[in-house]
Amino acid sequence: MDVSDTIARGKEQLRMQPLLLLAVLAVVVLTIDLIARLAGVEVPLSNGRSFGGALSMSRFGGLVWNGIIVGLIFGLAGIGLSMTYSILNFANFSHGDLVTTGAFTGWGTSLLLAGWGIGDLGHLLLVRPGSGANPNEIGASIVQAPLSIIVGVIVAAVATVLVAVAIDRIVYKPMRDRGGIALLIASIGAALALRYVIQFVYGGRNRGVTSTQEVTTPIAGFSVNMHEATLVIVAGGLMLGMHFMLQRTKLGKAMRAMADNKDLALVTGIPTERVVTATWVLGGALAGVAGYLYVLERGTIEFNLGWFLLLFIFAAVILGGIGSIYGAIAGGFVIGLVHEVSLIWIPSDFNAAAAFLIMILVLLYRPQGIFGGVTTA
Repeated sequence: MDVSDTIARGKEQLRMQPLLLLAVLAVVVLTIDLIARLAGVEVPLSNGRSFGGALSMSRFGGLVWNGIIVGLIFGLAGIGLSMTYSILNFANFSHGDLVTTGAFTGWGTSLLLAGWGIGDLGHLLLVRPGSGANPNEIGASIVQAPLSIIVGVIVAAVATVLVAVAIDRIVYKPMRDRGGIALLIASIGAALALRYVIQFVYGGRNRGVTSTQEVTTPIAGFSVNMHEATLVIVAGGLMLGMHFMLQRTKLGKAMRAMADNKDLALVTGIPTERVVTATWVLGGALAGVAGYLYVLERGTIEFNLGWFLLLFIFAAVILGGIGSIYGAIAGGFVIGLVHEVSLIWIPSDFNAAAAFLIMILVLLYRPQGIFGGVTTA
């Protein structure tokens, strides 16, 4: 097929699908408007509004950077959700509350280490449920107490793995042969139970946890937010580690084989139950770390933060191609960038809608997602 045939086919698709045409036109108009804003060009329109306007490169760069940070969170948490679907074939709605589990257990440990001798132990371990030492007095930050942050990340991963494996053994394993719908409904029940256990133990109050003192550090003439830098390093390292594990280890090959054909994997001697356990271990660890890093960057924590993030995580996984970890990462970046960059044109109350609109368009015209197909690779 030559170039003219491809162009003709594209024109035919646009003519037959007006919604796609509108989406393409919207992208073109927004791109032109963005260029005009960056160039400082403003064109008045007949309705009293204007096209273009002033947009500094620093603000645009800040929005893109925020999108990358948010995308890393969505992508990291989405890997575990995608793995669960590809190997166990059900959408795990308790995944968001595993994110919350990692956030609270990790930060309870970090506050305890950073604030040892400063605040009441119960106040620190339960992540400041009431009045007491404030975050700046405790000093939990990567600059003031780096060891507490490192240990917090590890504890967040381990604690979430224990909870995820326990839920699998108690709830999902006895139901594994009943189909995806039964498991999905069970996961909703597990999510509600876990969420309100967290609320009972830690309280329902939104509270600050990270110190705001000396978080920004000058490096090579630039002011670098060390919490964001830590997030990028940890999340990026874990994503590279997952790639290496899937492509270079026996466990990764076994997981890819199970994702392709579970029955054939069982016949060929792959220990499927061990692979399932490994899926929960890896997925739970990544979810817990994602929750911890989200709070590290955000600075505050609440019992339903994972529930609020779950829709974005699902959107990232669906956009990238449910079942593909690389799709989850790519989808996370797309959702994160749209979520933040859309603030140029719309108020912050509506930027979530822009991210979900992108997901809907992908579902309409490429249901298999960016990386299309159910595969862990």
